[in-house]
Amino acid sequence: MPSFRLAGLDPAPFAPLFLLDDAQLAVRGIARRFADADRGFPCRVGLEDARRGDELLLLPYGHQPALSPYRACGPVFVRRDARRRVLAPGDVPPYVADRLISLRAYDAAHLMVDAEVREGGAVGAWLEDAFGRSEVAYVHLHNARRGCYSCLAERA
Repeated sequence: MPSFRLAGLDPAPFAPLFLLDDAQLAVRGIARRFADADRGFPCRVGLEDARRGDELLLLPYGHQPALSPYRACGPVFVRRDARRRVLAPGDVPPYVADRLISLRAYDAAHLMVDAEVREGGAVGAWLEDAFGRSEVAYVHLHNARRGCYSCLAERA
């Protein structure tokens, strides 16, 4: 039985932002974008790349909000009307498998206990090994080339 499951972000906090005009977004450090290709605009809610013409917001997201030395915020794309995707245990979609991924494992106190960079096709095996260790509570995946948060891996 696979030991991990990948989960997208909750879309609820982002939905009202799509109602703002570009000037209101800019004041919040958010940029509206329209995908000009079928790759390169990974939605952190649906865990898939947006399609050409899809509307997205590029915004700062507190992916590690815990009171810890590793507290962090970084840029993410969120597609309009995206639905949160929680994948089946062990499933690694093209959204991850087709990218170079930085993996950051944390314990229950939100302290980093391991980190590695892997080609996307090797992410599943690394996560299986990581969740085989009792101290690993969760893992954050980041797109290694741009450094932005990708998704959460939780124990299945």
